[in-house]
Amino acid sequence: MPMAFVLVNADLGAEEDLLKKLREIQNVKDVYVVYGVYDIVARVQADTMEKVKETITWNIRRLDKVRSTLTMIVVEA
Repeated sequence: MPMAFVLVNADLGAEEDLLKKLREIQNVKDVYVVYGVYDIVARVQADTMEKVKETITWNIRRLDKVRSTLTMIVVEA
């Protein structure tokens, strides 16, 4: 099943709010607040790669308080 990890940079102090919003998005399976260059890691999994891309492009990247994202498509699990 197609899967990707999305690393998210959030506005300062918006991590918990984004965590809740990301958990409500269909196809977002896991979400973690992390320390480091990025603030949040989300695992996206769907029936097709097109749905994975749509979830990232239309749902995650357009959330308020998301400053930037970096997507890593899983090639082999």
